Amino acid sequence: MEIVAYRNELKEDWDAFVRSSRNGTFLLERGFMDYHADRFVDCSLLVYEDSSLRGVFGATWDEGSRTVTSHGGLTYGGLIYDSEATTVEVLAMLQGIFMWYIDYLGAGRVVYKTIPYIYSNCPAEEDRYAIFRAGGRLLSRSISSVVEMSSGIGMRKLRMRGAKRAIDNGMFIDRMSEGDWDSLHDYWELLTKVLKERHNVVPVHTYDEMRLLISRFPQNIKLFMVREEKSVVAGCIVFITERVAHIQYIAAGERGRECGALDLLFRHLINESFRSLRYLDFGISTEDGGNRLNEGLIFQKEGFGARGVCYDIYEIPLDRSAILAMKDGETSVGGKIPFYDLKTYNDSYGNALIDAVTGVVRSGRYLQGPKVNEFESRFAEYIGARHCIMCGNGMDALTIIFRALKRMRGWSSDAEVLVPANTFIATILAIKEAGLKPVLCEPRQDDYLLDAEKLDDYLSERTVAVVAVHLYGHVCDMDSINAFASAHKLAVVEDAAQAHGALYHGVRAGHLGVAAGFSFYPAKNLGSLGDSGCVITDDDELAATSRMLGNYGSNEKYVHEIAGVNSRSDELQAAVLLVKLSCLDADNRMRRKIARAYDEGIDNPLVTKPLRSAEEQENVYYVYPILTAYRQQLMKWLADRGIQTIIHYPIPPHKQGALSEFSELHLPVTELIHREVLSLPISPMLADEEVARIIEAVNSFNPSDDAAT
Repeated sequence: MEIVAYRNELKEDWDAFVRSSRNGTFLLERGFMDYHADRFVDCSLLVYEDSSLRGVFGATWDEGSRTVTSHGGLTYGGLIYDSEATTVEVLAMLQGIFMWYIDYLGAGRVVYKTIPYIYSNCPAEEDRYAIFRAGGRLLSRSISSVVEMSSGIGMRKLRMRGAKRAIDNGMFIDRMSEGDWDSLHDYWELLTKVLKERHNVVPVHTYDEMRLLISRFPQNIKLFMVREEKSVVAGCIVFITERVAHIQYIAAGERGRECGALDLLFRHLINESFRSLRYLDFGISTEDGGNRLNEGLIFQKEGFGARGVCYDIYEIPLDRSAILAMKDGETSVGGKIPFYDLKTYNDSYGNALIDAVTGVVRSGRYLQGPKVNEFESRFAEYIGARHCIMCGNGMDALTIIFRALKRMRGWSSDAEVLVPANTFIATILAIKEAGLKPVLCEPRQDDYLLDAEKLDDYLSERTVAVVAVHLYGHVCDMDSINAFASAHKLAVVEDAAQAHGALYHGVRAGHLGVAAGFSFYPAKNLGSLGDSGCVITDDDELAATSRMLGNYGSNEKYVHEIAGVNSRSDELQAAVLLVKLSCLDADNRMRRKIARAYDEGIDNPLVTKPLRSAEEQENVYYVYPILTAYRQQLMKWLADRGIQTIIHYPIPPHKQGALSEFSELHLPVTELIHREVLSLPISPMLADEEVARIIEAVNSFNPSDDAAT
C-alpha cells in the first residue's frame, strides 16, 4: 500500500475514482473542492495498492491548530473507497492516512466529516468503525430531514393547503435553463436579501462562485424557482447525486411566504422532478454542532414526509500509539517504522533549524565565519579538548590528521597504521589517502571493536599508529589500546564518527588519543544538513597543521606554506550543529533507553545481541547491531511487518574492489560480522509502542515458518 499526496496532475485519476466509488459524490471531485482553493491549504491523499487506486481522502490543513479536516469547505467528506474495499482494508487505509499526517505534517488531530449513508450506493460505514478504533470521539451531530421516496409517508394537509394557495395566486414552478445567468442573479439577490433580513447572514457562496459551480456541474446543480408572473418569489438550489437530491439555499420573499410558494416548490420536487431518486434531503435544522434544534424549521420539513438522518463529525487525536493499534497485529503502510526518519527528527526542532539557516542566509557570511568559530569553540569545550577544526566531512578529518602526523613525525610512505578490518571503508581510505599503509586487524566478535589483545599479531617495525574506531557508537577498550600504543611508541587516533557524546571513564570519545576525527553526516547522532566533519586534538602544532591542510595549506590569505586541500565547513552546517548540540545528550539517553529495551526484551536463539558495555555511557548506539545467520529472512520478516532495517555493512572492506590489494586476506571474524550483522531502528523518535513492536517481531521470527521463507 502506498500513500501519495494529491497534486494537480492526478486530477483526472481522482475524479474518475470518485465517480466509480462506493460513497463518493460530485462534491468530492476536484472541480468542486478546488473552486475555493484560495481559502484552504489542501492536504488531500490518494491510496494505492499494487499500482491500483483504492481510496482518496479530500482534506485541508490548518497550521496554527495542527488540524487536518476532511474537508474544510464541504458538508461531508472522509475516505472515499471502491466497492471492493473490505473492513480490514479500510482500517489499513485510514491507519496509513493518519500516520502520514503524523509523520509528514506533524498533525495533532483530524476532524473527520462522515458521509451520511444515503449518499452511498451500498453499505459504507467501515470508516466509522475505523474512527472508533483510532480513538475518535463525536464532535458534533446535526440532524437533517430526508424524504425517502418509497416510504409512504405523505405530506401533511397544512403543506398541501400551502401549495394550493400558491397555485390559486397564479404562482408556478420554473427551472433555470442552462446559461440563464439572469435568473440565477435574480434569485441570488432574493436569497441574499432574505438571509440578511431574517438571519443577518450572507450566503456562503457568492453569486460568482455559484455560477462557476453550475457551469462546471450543469447536470448536478440546478436552480428551481417559484414565479409570480415574471418575479421570483421563492426558490432553492438542488445538488443532484446518483441517489439524493439535496436542497440548498432555500429562500422565499414576503410574497412567497404569504402564498405558500415553498410548499408548492417542495411538492413539485418530491412528486415530479426527483421521484425517480431514492432520497430528497432538506438539509439540517440544527445549530451549534447539533446542540440547538430549530423546532419550527424541522416541523416544516417533516410536514413533507421527511425524517431524520444524522450528519456526524468526529475528532481523532493523532496519538501515534493509538493509530498503530488500530489493526490487530497487522501493519499498514502508514504504520511503518522507518530505520531513521530524518525528516521527522529534524521537524522536532520546530523553527529552530529554519531560523538558524535563515540567519546564515541573511548574514552574508557563508564560509569560515562566526558560526564556524562558535561551533568549534562549543564542541571543543563539550569534548574537553583544546582544539576543534571543522572540515568537509569525517573522512577528510581522518585524512588531515594522518597527513599532519606524517609531516610532523617524519613518517615514511611505507609506515603502517593498524585499523579494524570491519570498519566503514572511509577509515581505511583516509589512511591510504594520507600516503600510509593500512594493516587490517580482526575485531572482537562480541562487540565488533578492535581486539587490543591481538594487536601484537599485526605489529611490525613499520607500525606508527593505531586507529581506535568507536564502531556503532561503542567506545573501544581505550585503556588497553593506549597501553599497547605507549609501550610501542605509537600514535592513537580515534575514529569517533559514530560516537558523539560517548564517555569512557568520564572522558568523552574524541579526547582519548592524540587526535580524533568526527563526521557530522546528517544521520549521525550529531548530524548537519549535509556533509561536515571536524578534527579534535589537544596538540597545538597538530591543530595548526590540520587547519592549514584543510585550507589549501594556508593560514594567511594567498600564502600557501604546504600542499593542502579544500576541506572547509560552511556557516550553514555550523549553525545547524549549534542547534542540535544542545539536544545531543538527551538524544543519546533516548537511544540508550531503547537499547536497554532491546537488551532486556529480545529473546530469540537465532539472534545474537551486541555485548553490553560495563558502563552504559560508553555506548551512544549510533546503531543497534545484531547478528543472525538468517539475515535475509529476518529482514523480510521485519519488512513484512513494516519495520525497516539496514546492514552496517554488507561487504567487508577487504572484499571491496577499491581495496583489491587486501582481497586475499583471511579474516573470518570480520567476514562473519559482515555476513550476519543487521541494524535495528534506534532513532530517538521511536515511541515505546514501536520499540515493543520491534521486539515482538524479532522474537516471533522463525525461518521454518512459511511467512519467513
